[in-house]
Amino acid sequence: MQLTSIERVPDISPQAFRQNYLLPKKPVILTELSSQWPAHNKWNWDYFKQLVGDVRVGVYNNTRAGAKVLVNGADDYMKFGDYLDLIQKGPVELRIFLFNIFNYAKDIRSDFTFPEHLAKGFLKRFPMMFVGGSGSIAHMHYDIDLSHIFHTQFIGRKRVLILDNAQSPMIYKMPATVESAASFVNWHQSLDTDNFPALKYAQAYETILEHGETLFMPAGYWHHMQYIDSGFAMSLRALPEGIAPKFNTLYHLFGMRGFNNMLIKLFPEWWYNYKRQIARRNADVAMQKLGFI
Repeated sequence: MQLTSIERVPDISPQAFRQNYLLPKKPVILTELSSQWPAHNKWNWDYFKQLVGDVRVGVYNNTRAGAKVLVNGADDYMKFGDYLDLIQKGPVELRIFLFNIFNYAKDIRSDFTFPEHLAKGFLKRFPMMFVGGSGSIAHMHYDIDLSHIFHTQFIGRKRVLILDNAQSPMIYKMPATVESAASFVNWHQSLDTDNFPALKYAQAYETILEHGETLFMPAGYWHHMQYIDSGFAMSLRALPEGIAPKFNTLYHLFGMRGFNNMLIKLFPEWWYNYKRQIARRNADVAMQKLGFI
């Protein structure tokens, strides 16, 4: 892959953010956005365990979904407090994503502020928590609601790889999904370019996200995240401007996902293999157009 480090800025005006990052759909790390939030120092394991430790949550392991697994199907369920105890003891390849902790602890909404000076259209009912043990992985995907994402890391570090949606053919996007057929596990050490040769030509951004840093990911950006340390993050989501992007969001949420799940139920093995076949064909076509083969 052709890798570029994500820019870091300590502070930025709304005009500069819109001109340099929002409109051109370019990622950036805002290093000081969360520094004035009470959450910056207040949020920790004990705090969350006290607030919502008894809530049962879905947990996900590092194994990629098989042919018969529906979209977002959890691998197991456990109490949030028990999970937090587990990941603090050492490397645990279990993570939680899209956990709306704010449904159970509404008062902590006052611990942070939506950055409405930078973007509009925030989905204020859906700030989401992401938690992972050291070694856990969020495999390469893009978010199905196609929101702009302000992803703030709390506790621990996370290795991040992101790509513009235009790179979809080069990373083997599977049809009717937001997933890649290729594996990016430990991508910083090696990639399977023998079986997925187009990966050599994909243009990506990389970084290690630290405590208190906020990664802005424009709508539709692919991302693969590996937890270096046990930690958690919060994503604030904002719908992109315009009617067409919103219709595309509705298609992804209610059309494409439903179609994918239907075929998983009806023809799991055939659909599993067909998606990967189409991903390879599209990658070959993209490489031919770019003169790589």
